[in-house]
Amino acid sequence: MATSNRLLRYAESRKNLTGCAAGLAGLALTLTGAAGSLWPLVVVGLYGAGALIAPPERPDTPHFPSADEQLDALRADFTKLRGYLSEVELPSATRERLTALDTLVEALLEPGWVSDPEHLHVLARAVRLDIPEAVDTFVRTRWWSRFTSGAEAPESHLERQLAALHEEATAIATALQEAEAIRQQIHTEYVEGRGN
Repeated sequence: MATSNRLLRYAESRKNLTGCAAGLAGLALTLTGAAGSLWPLVVVGLYGAGALIAPPERPDTPHFPSADEQLDALRADFTKLRGYLSEVELPSATRERLTALDTLVEALLEPGWVSDPEHLHVLARAVRLDIPEAVDTFVRTRWWSRFTSGAEAPESHLERQLAALHEEATAIATALQEAEAIRQQIHTEYVEGRGN
């Protein structure tokens, strides 16, 4: 099976196709009588020369998902995260902070906003790792804190984590807002400059 695949790949390769074209040129020389009685050597020699001078095969470049494809996958993961978060029992103040973060992330994941790979990375890390880890750790720690007196409340850690994540998402929103303001200014200057 492997041999037949190799033969098939070689049959379709540039080296073989170039060699065949040169071999056909050798047959044309034979038909005109220029090759004489050594025509088999001329055909084989031209085939070999063509195969040797042909450019090597290049592997296809790998396909990496575009920003839109990454965003679609991230939206699907965000939907899963929302399902998980809706089932978790949280204090009302923490729930409000989580809802604010959720709303901001949802707005950033709308089509047409985030395309910068760094911003996508920050959002993906927040959705796939940071938010679920923060909430899960809170839920687990909260259970143990019932048995431990004097320890810092797990709610304060979760609120601090959610505040830091909200700051990261706000920084992305600010960068997008600044980029849109610059884009609008440039377009205004362009339109005004056309009139002159």
